[in-house]
Amino acid sequence: MTSSNKNIVFDVVGTLVSYDKFFESLEAVCGDRLRAVGAAPKLFGHLLLETAEREYTYLSLSGRYIRFFDLFPSLIFRALAYAGVREPRRFATPEELERIVGAYSELGMRPGAAECIAKLRAAGFTVWGFTAGDRERVGGYFVKAGVELPAENLISCDSIGKSKPEPDAYRPVLEKLASPGGAQPWFAAAHMWDVSTARTLGFKGAYTTVLEGDPLHEIFGDMDVVADSLPAMADKIIAAEGNP
Repeated sequence: MTSSNKNIVFDVVGTLVSYDKFFESLEAVCGDRLRAVGAAPKLFGHLLLETAEREYTYLSLSGRYIRFFDLFPSLIFRALAYAGVREPRRFATPEELERIVGAYSELGMRPGAAECIAKLRAAGFTVWGFTAGDRERVGGYFVKAGVELPAENLISCDSIGKSKPEPDAYRPVLEKLASPGGAQPWFAAAHMWDVSTARTLGFKGAYTTVLEGDPLHEIFGDMDVVADSLPAMADKIIAAEGNP
């Protein structure tokens, strides 16, 4: 469905949803073993996420789209090799790997995420999610947090067959929400590569530093809104739209 109200599209995992549960699982399952090869567990977790996002995107760019979570578990072994583990497939038991992968399905909302969404809805925005993840898993994050998001307002790259940040992934979402004479839709993310690409397609862009820390404007360009928390980002978006 579309809406005559103002629209804002959120990246979900990494923006509204934190990776903390995943990092905590790495620490609990194999933290000491990772440190023994010189890999801090949280840094290894970021390495794994970056590796998975790269391969997911590269496969899509080459015309071989694969769902993110269908490739994520196998790439643990490659990340372990990058971290200096000599026999990655013997590093952890199948049960331990299941715990690590399973933790990714148990991620929780960031502090301030529910408040951010509530502020925007009170100001007349319809909230959407646009994710590289599958709709069932990502929708579960909202359900678990008690944050309402109608199923039809959660859009997955799986349904488009293109990965973010390919421009063709954003175009159908923009076309769905843009209307002649209507308010220009917003895109909000904690990944600067994500929101900056959406902005080149015609979205207004809102970025929060809660994940990456530095917007690196010299690389990604300007942004309509930059804030250091999700609620502060909502306030700035509302002010930019001229709401009291």
